[in-house]
Amino acid sequence: MAGTKGLEGIVATESSISSIINDQLTYVGYSIDDLAENSSFEEVIFLLWNKRLPISNELTNLKKDLAENMAIPNELINHLKSYDLKSVHPMAALRTSVSMLGLYDDEADVMDEEANRRKAARIQAKMPAIVAAFARIRKGEEPVAPRKDLNFAANFLYMVNGKVPEDIEEEAMNKALILHADHELNASTFTARVCVATLSDIYSGITSAIGALKGPLHGGANERVMKMLTEIGEPENAIDYIKEKLANKEKIMGMGHRVYRQGDPRAKHLRKMSEHLTEITGQSKWYDMSVLIENYIKEEKGLPANVDFYSASVYHSLGIEHDLFTPIFAVSRVSGWLAHILEQYENNRLIRPRAEYVGPENQVYEPIEHR
Repeated sequence: MAGTKGLEGIVATESSISSIINDQLTYVGYSIDDLAENSSFEEVIFLLWNKRLPISNELTNLKKDLAENMAIPNELINHLKSYDLKSVHPMAALRTSVSMLGLYDDEADVMDEEANRRKAARIQAKMPAIVAAFARIRKGEEPVAPRKDLNFAANFLYMVNGKVPEDIEEEAMNKALILHADHELNASTFTARVCVATLSDIYSGITSAIGALKGPLHGGANERVMKMLTEIGEPENAIDYIKEKLANKEKIMGMGHRVYRQGDPRAKHLRKMSEHLTEITGQSKWYDMSVLIENYIKEEKGLPANVDFYSASVYHSLGIEHDLFTPIFAVSRVSGWLAHILEQYENNRLIRPRAEYVGPENQVYEPIEHR
């Protein structure tokens, strides 16, 4: 049987976590639209990990658990301070930091279900603290400790910016976290499942996933969208810029998606938040440029915007540095990675596909002096 490049269209496993059917994304059967408009990120975490929405006391307990586990070890903070901060990419720092977390967890190699769930909560809680600490340390500022009275989205913005966010900022971050939480069997999720299918530990699984997300074909699109918008500068330059890119056969980042044919269902939510936030912050040009580009590409190439396209201007409006966009993706997606890891452990089988050999055959070894 001929192989499929990139495993496109190949069904590799069964899962009850998320689905993409007829261009509709669902988490455990709940539409992304329903969740983005009505739920909190903490509810989505519980949903992904438990395959059901929480009742009141369960949600309260999860929020408490996340808040109490958000602080990161001083040893890790000191390690971040030791980096050459001018050359280290935040995703490299995050990858190494999560791996280090395993060294400070007494249950790192305890593999029963309850221990794995406790570790999942600890990892989920500490991811935003790592990203925020790195962001501040490289600016010569001390990390800001999390507050137990803030929810997950607000706490992250508080730790990054050093001030409690406005309601609209908290809402935007909460939506962005929900929209990026899981996406079926994407590259980083598949990487995590392959890793833990060997019965490796959760920290190794998450470190592997971060390594996959670090690649520009997976997690870096929104950072490059903002780079493009910055290069364009003003809305009146947008169409000529895009025409030149297309003439040179260059890819326009944030447009189209490998598994969505009619458009990414997540994009409209961040488009709306981008419009509101850029207006409030006096930076409407980023939204205006984005709309011009999306409409032009849709008309010329039939490609609508994906979730990364408008998340760029949303994060920029929240005061977040552009190279932190992919780490924020990880802060959200770790909820899905952990759900898939827990599901893999529940009914594990080593993931070991085959490769169709297409190389030379019937070769005979010759001594080196005869070659």
